[in-house]
Amino acid sequence: MIRNKAQLLVAVGLAFICSTSQAASYSYNVPTSVPEGSFFFNNFLQRFADNAALLTDDSVKIRPIGAGVVVPALQVYESVQSGVLKAGHSTPTYLVNQDPLNNVFAGFPGGMSGEETISWLYEGNGLQHLQAFREKNMGLHSLVVGVGSTEVLAHANKKIQRLEDFKGLKYRTAGAWAEVIQQVGAAPTVVPPGEIYTLLQRKGVDAVEWATPGANLNEGFHEVAPYLVTPGVHQPSFVWEFFMTVESWNAIDETTRAKLEEAAKLTTLQSYFHFLDSDMKAMDSYRAAGIEIIQLDKDVIDDLATRGNRLMADKIAARKADDIDAKAIFKDYSDYMQRWSKNSSYLYRH
Repeated sequence: MIRNKAQLLVAVGLAFICSTSQAASYSYNVPTSVPEGSFFFNNFLQRFADNAALLTDDSVKIRPIGAGVVVPALQVYESVQSGVLKAGHSTPTYLVNQDPLNNVFAGFPGGMSGEETISWLYEGNGLQHLQAFREKNMGLHSLVVGVGSTEVLAHANKKIQRLEDFKGLKYRTAGAWAEVIQQVGAAPTVVPPGEIYTLLQRKGVDAVEWATPGANLNEGFHEVAPYLVTPGVHQPSFVWEFFMTVESWNAIDETTRAKLEEAAKLTTLQSYFHFLDSDMKAMDSYRAAGIEIIQLDKDVIDDLATRGNRLMADKIAARKADDIDAKAIFKDYSDYMQRWSKNSSYLYRH
């Protein structure tokens, strides 16, 4: 009888272990807003999928899916909100027209660099602000899974160095930067990503901005435009998110949630290092191809950055009131950026 009881206890214990293990297994098909195999796809979402599997011992399986396969590239957030998707991957950049507060997390002209953004997110209040905003505003739980390096200001058919060079400039861009360059006389135009190369090649525009040096190299813009303009004051950095509904997030056991948070943070750091390394190699490739690299005059950089920050302050001030203290979030962001500027002179730069 004792032996039978012992066997019964063992059987019950094994059944409990198996059921617990089975209950702690999670699988997600995750569409993103960029094509499969692209620089951002591999560096952000695929990397996060690999890190999530590694840190959870394969209890979380993420299948990355390219843009447009399941839902349109710009509808990933709303598809998760509506329950069409269990989880998604995209950037606040695609939400700035819905709520100007997204600019603070998307990056904006004259905003924080990548290293400042990472520090604000993980050591300051940035990540808490983003998660609270997503939860209250969209019913989503967000994990940052990538912070980008500074973008190329322009691949151009004309030299751009002084403020007057923007006058009459036909410039492919979008978002807040379009509003800033309008202030200095440029003519912004928005075209789908797949049309940028052809438009630049045919001189339908004088200049285009798209992404970082490393990401742009594969697009081949340097093959059809002789100038590369820096620095990317228009987009000093940017953020990408992995998200699901708050209910879905809370349904994951606490230990696994903690591991996913670490996988996301690891992805952010690894992907940022990869951006920087790829950017340096790309800049060498541009020089080897005979591209003339132009640096904006310092007074132009300062002027455009000031315009960008003023524009953001105006947008936040005009934001429709709700239970999100957008002004406090923007102030926290701005205070962190000012503190960095004031105290970072000790950092050695070549």
